[in-house]
Amino acid sequence: MAADDQKPVQPKPAPPPEGQPQQGQPQQGQAQQGQKPPDQKPKKPSPFKNPLVLLIGAAVLVVVIIAALLWWLQARRWVNTDDAYIDTKIVHLAPQVAGSVNHIYVGDNVLVQPGQVLLDIEPSSARASLQQAQGQVGQAGASVEQAQTQIAANTATWRQSRADADAAAAQAVQAEDDLRRYLTAQRIAAGSVSQQQVDQARATARNLEAQRRSALEKAQNAADQIATAQAQLKAAQQQQRALQGQAQQAQINLGNTRLFSPVAGHVANRTVALGDYVQPGQEVMAIVPLNVWITANYKETQLANMRVGQKVEVKIDACPHTKVRAHVDSIQRGAGQAFGILPAQNATGNFVKVVQRVPVKIVFDTLPRDCPLGPGMSVRPKVLVRP
Repeated sequence: MAADDQKPVQPKPAPPPEGQPQQGQPQQGQAQQGQKPPDQKPKKPSPFKNPLVLLIGAAVLVVVIIAALLWWLQARRWVNTDDAYIDTKIVHLAPQVAGSVNHIYVGDNVLVQPGQVLLDIEPSSARASLQQAQGQVGQAGASVEQAQTQIAANTATWRQSRADADAAAAQAVQAEDDLRRYLTAQRIAAGSVSQQQVDQARATARNLEAQRRSALEKAQNAADQIATAQAQLKAAQQQQRALQGQAQQAQINLGNTRLFSPVAGHVANRTVALGDYVQPGQEVMAIVPLNVWITANYKETQLANMRVGQKVEVKIDACPHTKVRAHVDSIQRGAGQAFGILPAQNATGNFVKVVQRVPVKIVFDTLPRDCPLGPGMSVRPKVLVRP
């Protein structure tokens, strides 16, 4: 009964070979009239064949070409570089005398004026040296006065001796004449002149001659003393000048105990503190002057149309929203590498040409307000080479 109740299993038909349609499905190309196969879509027209799109594209291309041309015409008028920085001559201050700092009058980054006092060094030692030098100058002055007095006294003695010698010489001449006259009269008329008169005249002539010689010797002695006193005076004067120089140096050293600002600018790199012992030549602070400029290192190929006096527009990295006007002040005669410690020697080895950079000095027409400019700060100058 169970076997009779089971239905026979019908075998599944085999799938048709690949490429042949199944039974009951229409073959390709046998679709009903007016119907499209489900896997086919209508083709869209190309947008590049649309006249409106072509017109818009042509207009955009023309605008791009015009903009590029205008940019090129504008850009060729300017020569710029980013290898530029603020430059100035920093004043490095150092004391000229040694001592401890007993007062500092300025702080960091403050503005100072020319002649303003910056700091004081203990002046006691310099003041004592000045007083000692002044005392030595006074002693040398006394020596000079003493030598001058001695010269005056010896000069008076020399003059008196010369006068005595002249008087004795005149009297000696008179005595010689008398003696000669007596001897002549005695020869002509014996007994007219006594022998005593002749002897007395002869003695008088000898005595006056001796007086004349003594006066001359005294005058010569006074002259020698004058020469000695003059030599002493010269030595005293030289010593006085030397001591006066030492006194002046001591006065300068006393003045150097106070350090002044030589220029107007801002204090920078202050390394000294109250009580520090400083040595001559030791840098204690620096002054950044208010007069600053730009050193721009342009390529040598950018200098063809660059001239002194051309206008410059400057952008400062520290003040990006500020445009500053300047002008070209000068162009260095030589590339920067020529002034290096070890300049290139192109005559030896293999030569590779490298475009060099030449420093150009650019001076501000007006300095920007509220923009802290200092040496080393980056800027971007743009030189107008074609008006």
